[in-house]
Amino acid sequence: MGRQQVGMDKLVEHWTVLDDELELVAGKRGGTRLGFALLLKYYTRYGQFPRSRVDFPDEVVRFVARHMRVSVADFDSYQWSGSTIEYHRAQIREHLGFRTCSVQDAEKLTAWLASNVVHAERNPDRVREELL
Repeated sequence: MGRQQVGMDKLVEHWTVLDDELELVAGKRGGTRLGFALLLKYYTRYGQFPRSRVDFPDEVVRFVARHMRVSVADFDSYQWSGSTIEYHRAQIREHLGFRTCSVQDAEKLTAWLASNVVHAERNPDRVREELL
């Protein structure tokens, strides 16, 4: 994601937790609440989950923390591996109508890439963009 400054217009546009999303966050507390909200907004913005805390510019964390009424410091306690984050990812996928990729899905994607992208594009980063 990079370390560019994120302006207020982008914060509001991409990082505001919407009413239907607030229902998903309800009942979560502290770092779990903030971590879940950030995972959700990151996934809706980029179509994939973040790898770690470093994927979030500080101003994004501060903005979402204020919105969630949670301390920024609580985000340090969010666990990036284990059952909690796996459950959060499953909740987010279900809410957005996605599922994990199966072997059959991967085969379909490979065939699609071969016939629609790779014949015209050799740059791996561009091919990955098309895939996502």
